[in-house]
Amino acid sequence: MAAGGGIDPIHQFEIKPIVGLRPFGLDLSFTNASLLMVLIVAVISIIMIYGSSQRSVVPGRLQSLAEMIYEFVASTVTGVMGKEGMKFFPLVFSLFMFVLTANMLGMVPGSFTVTSHIVVTAAFAFLVIGTVLVYGIVKHGSHFFGLFVPSGVPGWLLPFMVLIEAVSFVSRPISLSLRLFGNMLAGHIALKVFGGFVVALLAAGGAATVIAPLPLLLAVALTALEFLVAFLQAYVFAILTCVYLNDALHPGH
Repeated sequence: MAAGGGIDPIHQFEIKPIVGLRPFGLDLSFTNASLLMVLIVAVISIIMIYGSSQRSVVPGRLQSLAEMIYEFVASTVTGVMGKEGMKFFPLVFSLFMFVLTANMLGMVPGSFTVTSHIVVTAAFAFLVIGTVLVYGIVKHGSHFFGLFVPSGVPGWLLPFMVLIEAVSFVSRPISLSLRLFGNMLAGHIALKVFGGFVVALLAAGGAATVIAPLPLLLAVALTALEFLVAFLQAYVFAILTCVYLNDALHPGH
């Protein structure tokens, strides 16, 4: 609750320490964000390890879910990068599963959405771009920098095009992290605001009670939309990761 008794939509994103740890003056506290990330890894591990260990001819629900997710990510990787891109499958799969699970668990009332924090999404984005740079340079050497030199461009225009390509490359981790962060942050704020309207109208009593179902219906519709956004943002993050990693496999224009 905000000062004055109002609904504070930002309060849900506050990182709170659960176990305080400050060795050598460094704040290494175990927080609610840390707890959710541990829970995310645990949920993914249960689904994939237990689901893939059954190997039944007629798969059960968990095995079907694990196989469906595997095939979905594998088809995404090969669709963008070809069969050669499967060498990056563990990275893309891990990012997709973490973002998807984090987004879905964040929809649970009273939970915490780690992907609504820019530090988390930026860490993933810079991991992707760092992988592109390291693999591209190790695999292709100086030829990798052909990524910044479009073919068929007149010599007088080439410096400007190289600058534009370089700026575009540098902006990739920024846009990749901001897209996920912004969508999850805005969606949860909107849900909290509409939920606050319902509470405020019911508390006001009288004629306000009559119109309280309107923001409630909007909140229900927005919740359904947020589940769709939670999946789409994980998919968009995965497919953009594949697009960027494809530059490491096939640099140059």
